[in-house]
Amino acid sequence: MDAGILYIVATPIGNLGDITLRALETLKNVDVVLSEDTRVTGNLLRHFEIQKPLISFHEHTEGDKALKLVERMLAGESMALVTDAGTPGISDPGNVLVARAIEAGLRVVPIPGASALGAFISVARIDMREFMFLGFPPHKKGRETFFRGVAESTLPVIYYESPHRVIKNLELLMELAPTSLTEPRQDKKLVLGRELTKVFEEVVRGSVDEVKTYLEGKTGKMKGEFTIIVYPVKSLSDKVSA
Repeated sequence: MDAGILYIVATPIGNLGDITLRALETLKNVDVVLSEDTRVTGNLLRHFEIQKPLISFHEHTEGDKALKLVERMLAGESMALVTDAGTPGISDPGNVLVARAIEAGLRVVPIPGASALGAFISVARIDMREFMFLGFPPHKKGRETFFRGVAESTLPVIYYESPHRVIKNLELLMELAPTSLTEPRQDKKLVLGRELTKVFEEVVRGSVDEVKTYLEGKTGKMKGEFTIIVYPVKSLSDKVSA
């Protein structure tokens, strides 16, 4: 029996209309779908009238589970790996399964599609030929080191953040902006997006302080993960804009 294939399938980051025809075809044809949250993926499959067995695979999954899944694929099953939203392997443990599959000689096939990273870069209006992507900041240990690196970077830095921590991290960025007699303060600007591709999609641009003030003035509880680009500028003449 021929070995199965591992498909890395991108799913919508909000608007279900963004799923690709190839993604739907793949999800219909595989034997099993591996998902970050089976409830979220279950809703997606039901929306497109697809019935497939679901197996959870997320950041808390034990390492031996990846090996067991590889064994099943070596025995002939094909599997699709999806995340809750976007492209697997960027800010989730998908790379672990991909590495195990490649080590075992399995074929790994990307099924490209939506990505918060790519979507946000496309509307950033800044030069993104060179940048750093850092995923999610640490919750506690290493958080200050993370944001010091962001504050001191000479390249645009992209990272994700949750609603209940975003204002605190902007305060930390302002605090850590490098200052010295030989190195003047390196001012930063932001492009901040939330609810991308959804009804209440919002993109805000301005200095760190301007964006922080804007967010503090928002009424009600903010929802949805933030995608943030921090970049150095020489002038802060632009005002915050949404």
